[in-house]
Amino acid sequence: MAVRFDDIAAFAAVAESGSVSGAARRLGVAKSVVSKRVSELERSLGATLLKRTPRSVTLTDRGRTFYERSRAIMAALDEAATQVRDEQGGLRGLIRIAAPLTLGTMYLGGMLWPLLREHAALEVALDLDDRVVDLLGSGYDLGIRIGPLADSSLIARKLADMPRVLCASPEYLARSGQPGSLDDLSRHDCIGYAHLAAGQVWSFQPARGSSESRAVRVKSRFVANNGELMRGAAIAGLGLLLVPEFIVADALRDGSLLRVLPGCRPVPTALHVLYPRDRHGSPRIRAVVDRLAASMRPRPPWELVRPQGS
Repeated sequence: MAVRFDDIAAFAAVAESGSVSGAARRLGVAKSVVSKRVSELERSLGATLLKRTPRSVTLTDRGRTFYERSRAIMAALDEAATQVRDEQGGLRGLIRIAAPLTLGTMYLGGMLWPLLREHAALEVALDLDDRVVDLLGSGYDLGIRIGPLADSSLIARKLADMPRVLCASPEYLARSGQPGSLDDLSRHDCIGYAHLAAGQVWSFQPARGSSESRAVRVKSRFVANNGELMRGAAIAGLGLLLVPEFIVADALRDGSLLRVLPGCRPVPTALHVLYPRDRHGSPRIRAVVDRLAASMRPRPPWELVRPQGS
């Protein structure tokens, strides 16, 4: 029995949305149509692709294998059609982007608005979440990540180095005292990041004359899964904070937060944009990636003037 493209598209929509109803909304058809198309596909293949329960729909092992292969084929077809259309005019079509929440709310909009104004047929769906999502399995075209990258089949382009800053409010430092060295950090209240496995350990670059980085275990009085909330806790005087510079740049400029131990440099991180290999030839993807990279030159919009010795 021949496999129909509409059946594959219905199955992929269910896999990406996690439900028949979500797939139906995406495709603009009734739920019964989606269910019928998936059932027809399973009959054609002679395999069960989805595990169905009253509350969820998940992929079987064969379903995941088929989804990954078929998704690449459908993406190639979509990009081939898009490229032909793009040759007749501006960029068009939908790009799904997954990005960290705080970076997204503070900076990504300003980076993307000009591109959307230039190309009226271009659409962006921006999903903000600090959790690391599965780009391939969730149907995203682009992912923006802060921190080390896991080995994967994704193409990664570095956008910027991201220094981290150790800081606290003037109120907290007046009450608890300025730490004199890294050894003092364990005696201070600190603000931790919930999504970071090593959130209770802060890492610093080697001191001059040393080749080893320094890891300091700290006591988190307040833990949150969002950078803006962590910054607010620090401004409220709840403790020391160690975060990427972009989160606290404005607070450092206006004095609501002050640097702590400026001679001790936290281990930096980096900002990357990632996308599946089957998107490499997409004009839409190239345009967004190039625009993000250009927004970081000659320096990221949040960059502070570095203190001497840092």
